[in-house]
Amino acid sequence: MAINAALSKPLTLSADLEAVVGKGPMPRTEVVKQLWVYIKKHDLQNPANKRNILADDKLKAIFGKGEVTMFEMAKLIGPHVS
Repeated sequence: MAINAALSKPLTLSADLEAVVGKGPMPRTEVVKQLWVYIKKHDLQNPANKRNILADDKLKAIFGKGEVTMFEMAKLIGPHVS
């Protein structure tokens, strides 16, 4: 299966996003992957509903709120990549 060129294009990351996923530029797919590494490393999944992420201070700077669903997460990183 071919990789979607738009998804694999390296993107410039905001400082808030780089604080969580590391230095850019980075493709969106890698950004999401690194967000999950961070979420699991810091045990930020809601124990009652694993699809929800409980944001720490670094993630609140990206998401703008304390808890998001994994589907919201993909949408909320949009303003932090260009």
